[in-house]
Amino acid sequence: MQGLQRKLVYVTLYELIAITASTVMLQLFSGSDLERAGVAAVGAAVVAVVWNLAYNTAFEWWESRQATRGRSLGRRVAHAVGFETGLVITLVPAFAWWLDLTLWEAFVMDIGLIVFFLIYTFVFNWAFDRVFGLPASALPAGTGDGQLQG
Repeated sequence: MQGLQRKLVYVTLYELIAITASTVMLQLFSGSDLERAGVAAVGAAVVAVVWNLAYNTAFEWWESRQATRGRSLGRRVAHAVGFETGLVITLVPAFAWWLDLTLWEAFVMDIGLIVFFLIYTFVFNWAFDRVFGLPASALPAGTGDGQLQG
């Protein structure tokens, strides 16, 4: 599976699983009811998608103006830290308000979610590639069916 179909299947599965898992974790960590935790999980997913688009647009604008091209380890770390910092700044107050937590409780809960998403994203991507094959961009030259397993 390649192209737009692959992207749509990927984002749909990723977000459905992420929202379900986040809802359960938010409910457990905050003591809120399932509905309130679910709204927080969906809201966080929407914020993350919008922030991802805005942040990556700004980062790529900045990156295009740098004398040194490419994505070094340092630049990748800066990108990841900047992205996560923006989410923390946005989501911690929102979680505190919506789930009736202190800012510290919301911060600790958000750190837990960050750790979860780090592991979840790694495992999800590995499993997705095993089930659906690698994207064309990751295939060795001369292969185009996407069925190589990663």
